[in-house]
Amino acid sequence: MNIGLGLPTTMAGVSGDLLIEWARRADAGPFSSLGVLDRVAYQNYEPFTALAAAAAVTGRIRLATMIVIAPLRNTALLAKQAASVDALSGGRMTLGLAVGARGEDYEVANVDSRGRGRRFSEQLETIRDIWEEGKIGPTPKAPGPHLLVGGSSGEALARMARYGDGYMHGGGPPRAFAGAVAKALAAWSDLGRPGRPALWGMGYFALGDGTAETGAAYLRHYYAFTGPFAQKIAAGNLTSPGAIVDFIRGYEDAGCDELVLFPTAPALDQIDRLAEVIH
Repeated sequence: MNIGLGLPTTMAGVSGDLLIEWARRADAGPFSSLGVLDRVAYQNYEPFTALAAAAAVTGRIRLATMIVIAPLRNTALLAKQAASVDALSGGRMTLGLAVGARGEDYEVANVDSRGRGRRFSEQLETIRDIWEEGKIGPTPKAPGPHLLVGGSSGEALARMARYGDGYMHGGGPPRAFAGAVAKALAAWSDLGRPGRPALWGMGYFALGDGTAETGAAYLRHYYAFTGPFAQKIAAGNLTSPGAIVDFIRGYEDAGCDELVLFPTAPALDQIDRLAEVIH
């Protein structure tokens, strides 16, 4: 199983210089991918912009959206953004897409959230055609960016099996990932797809003195839309080397191919601390 690192694009006070240095260090370290999250109604960096900046200072690491809220975007522009990052990075783009869970993102974007699942299916059906036709460039290397689909509903998993190269899980303990994987594999098999989907997971971590409460406060704020469940998410923050090792082992046992760990404290020493744990 590969281990990726999240880019701290959703934390307050993170400068562009810090993000650039974070990407450089991630590329030099043991990590296989660099992931970004997506919000609109939040103080965060736009994901494709952040990955384009990362592409300029990296040469090895994969660049992944985990996930981009597809129905908020025009499909042609979405395809162009993803293809652009893929071209800038020399074919290192992994495009994770889903419908998103926060109503306020749809409200501020002035997009009706009703029918978003249907629109998302139409986008998935179209996006590869856009890449292949070549009218909207840059034309990515065939077959284009790796396309992963997120979500937990039956409809989301059916979309993944029909249109995607794999499944991107939204986080939680290993047992939650294992349950989602079983459903994803069943959807893949039901559609008669050969082989099996790529399986990506994610978690949150904070290592070192004074970072546990900082990380928990960030997660409570970021997931405030879930109400009391935000506290449960914050409690799942991995704050010791032992917790991270157990988490990694659990995901590996569940069949994960790529586990991306997102920081909840935006200090650069988090990269070195995590690297020490996974070595």
